Amino acid sequence: MGTLLESINSPADIKRLNYEQMAELAEEIRAFLIQTLSKTGGHLGPNLGVVELTLALHAVFNTPEDKLLFDVSHQVYIHKILTGRRERFETLRQPGGLNGFMLRTESDHDCYGAGHAGTALSAALGMAVARDLAGGNEHVVAVAGDAAFTNGISFEALNNIAEQTKRLIVVLNDNEWSIDRNVGAIASYLHRIVTNEHYRNFHESAARLVERFGGKTAISVVRRAEEAAKSMLWPSILFEEFGLQYFGPIDGHNIPLLVETLNFLKAENRPVLLHILTQKGRGYQPALNGQKKFHGLGPYDAETGRTAPAGQLTYSEVFANTLVELAKQDERVVAITAAMPNGTGLDLFRPHHPRRYFDVGIAEEHAVIFAAGMATRGFRPVCAIYSTFLQRAFDPIVHDVCLQKLPVVFCMDRAGLSGDDGPTHHGLFDISYLRGVPEIVLMAPKDEDELADMMKTALELPGPSAIRYPRGAVAGVARKPEPQVLPVGKAEVIADGSEVAILGLGPMISMAKELGARFERDGFSAAVINPRFVKPLDRAMLEQFATRVAAFVTFEDHVKMGGFGSAVMEALDEMGFAVPVVRIGWPDNFIEHGKVDALRAKYGLTVDDAYMQVIPLLAHRQRRALAAS
Repeated sequence: MGTLLESINSPADIKRLNYEQMAELAEEIRAFLIQTLSKTGGHLGPNLGVVELTLALHAVFNTPEDKLLFDVSHQVYIHKILTGRRERFETLRQPGGLNGFMLRTESDHDCYGAGHAGTALSAALGMAVARDLAGGNEHVVAVAGDAAFTNGISFEALNNIAEQTKRLIVVLNDNEWSIDRNVGAIASYLHRIVTNEHYRNFHESAARLVERFGGKTAISVVRRAEEAAKSMLWPSILFEEFGLQYFGPIDGHNIPLLVETLNFLKAENRPVLLHILTQKGRGYQPALNGQKKFHGLGPYDAETGRTAPAGQLTYSEVFANTLVELAKQDERVVAITAAMPNGTGLDLFRPHHPRRYFDVGIAEEHAVIFAAGMATRGFRPVCAIYSTFLQRAFDPIVHDVCLQKLPVVFCMDRAGLSGDDGPTHHGLFDISYLRGVPEIVLMAPKDEDELADMMKTALELPGPSAIRYPRGAVAGVARKPEPQVLPVGKAEVIADGSEVAILGLGPMISMAKELGARFERDGFSAAVINPRFVKPLDRAMLEQFATRVAAFVTFEDHVKMGGFGSAVMEALDEMGFAVPVVRIGWPDNFIEHGKVDALRAKYGLTVDDAYMQVIPLLAHRQRRALAAS
């Protein structure tokens, strides 16, 4: 006998089920997720928490005509399963397979792609207003976690919703977590609602009512929940101040209550917000016990939840451990993260220096300006933010930090390709968006020992600086007992040579060394250089080699346009040298998800590609030399 899940090929199949069958399907989906993701990895915890919600949404609304948006969209696995992608689900985050986030090119049911928090309300309002202007009748529903409301963009959208549309549904999925536990006033505000004694008493009785009488009692339940919430706040709750009628909070795992409530709300001719309570990791004890671990992880044992033992230290861990020691030596050092203590490694810093650790929530712009404010008072803020997320704070970097020459250190984790997470998370643009900003010093370490040196160097600088380093394991080199301050703008010549100069930025130095060794074997003299600094460039080094080599080669885990290789070309041109530069980096495309080595091979980021481009230049030089003799 087949399972219920096997009979679901489109949202229309959900509408034929009764509540008992939907509850059975929810448990089948959880089992399916746990087993499948144990092989592929992915965002397990968030998806286990929204199974009933997603079923209810598809029971009530009709995609793709109606528009469902999910903030961040890492919790759309159930949505993908229910919209015709179940049979391909085992390809999730695999090369050529399903993306781990919503992707408009993947399905008509994915109306908006996103991998960063805080975008759903603005995009949903844009769709609702476009519908109104076009005279449409479709519903627009934005599902946003409570963590998304720590993001300024969400409040910018809230400020406009009531004035610009009369029909929009916002579902606030409240589970108290983003990746780490949520922090700040908004988290406390929501916590006060759901822990109020009146609400708790109501919630227990409401659950019994719905169980006894079914969905017909849903609207009275919602209204009583709303009254319970308001009884301990003020006459008009926060969201109503923004013009959204507030409903809830209600149990986000009660399918009849969700369905009946959503059916009621879709008939409302006013913007509404439904506050639901869910449990991240629901139905899988390892995920409940390890909320941070099971937010997003690689393959694991489905029975026990155990993952493969961690191998070498990661760059994130080395960064955090080094910062712990540097903070012991300098009481001015403070650490700032935007809701990513686990991902950046700062959860290792927090126990050692709790008063100098600051998690500001999903608010990168605020994080940077907050750091600037601290820097004006003599502190040395270190902002640990993923390269892809720091993009959101570009203006504060320029206007608040660099323009004022403030000594803020940006440590950009996940710089370079982020593999399975795909284009929303690749850190491929930070060089191009930072190197044109005056005053900033931009560095990239070749290994973990040099990362520590660069952190020490950054904290000694009088102005702003940024360090980019990749996701994953370190190189495994020996560490010095104490980090050393590096001479700013000075490259490291690892091997001298006279025919080709190969510059490998950051960990790409390994490819530079491999290419250099290959040229040497083939009888060419190759220099291998660790640039260390993207800005300022070591122009003396460039001039030294420009007078004697036939070509430069630059390796970078970054887009070529505006990247490190472009900086080298610009510098050579400004100094009057016409030496060719072979740039090995990412093309002017958004790079899909996949395995790093396979993607590098596909897009020409290999030693072989570099070799084939340089050989004609060396041969041309040899022919000219022969002709001259």
